[in-house]
Amino acid sequence: MDKAQIGRPRAFDAEAALEKAVGVFVEHGYEGASLTALTEGMGISRKSMYAAFGNKEELYRKALQRYTEGRGSYICEALEAPTAHEVATLFLTGAVEANTQPGCPSGCLGVQGALAVGETGQAAREASSEWRTRGQEHLRKRFQRAVDDGDLPSEADPTLIARYLVTISNGMAVQATGGASREDLQRVADAALRNWPPR
Repeated sequence: MDKAQIGRPRAFDAEAALEKAVGVFVEHGYEGASLTALTEGMGISRKSMYAAFGNKEELYRKALQRYTEGRGSYICEALEAPTAHEVATLFLTGAVEANTQPGCPSGCLGVQGALAVGETGQAAREASSEWRTRGQEHLRKRFQRAVDDGDLPSEADPTLIARYLVTISNGMAVQATGGASREDLQRVADAALRNWPPR
């Protein structure tokens, strides 16, 4: 056997294929994304998909991680803001932009990817639920720190504030899928921030 064939690199860009899988899952949801839709969207064969990403459930989990590092990276960036109000502003503005990115299906993978699934999609549903819960918990901890530091009033409820922002963000994802524009959603974000901090 020719040594050049041993361990030869994949004939496709795995990161680019994974990014395309994110788009397919956002557009069709976990159960609606057939293997044919996924492989066609990713531009690879089923054999290549299984070899690079595992089964559909594993692919979904990897796509969710890719989404977190890509379109969803605004969440971690917002947490680094110096004040609680700036955290909230960056979080909601980031959600608006992520949900309405040009050239990408509208919405959020973590919200719509596996919200309503049958038995075969339970693992994907749980992965999405865990993803949303983690995001909310990161926000709660950040707002607790703001209370401890005096950046938020002592009577402020970090759990309520985190849930409030996540609920607005999740709702914007659904609205974006229904055709709401970036401008429409930014007005919602601005209105939510006028009620700061929520009580």
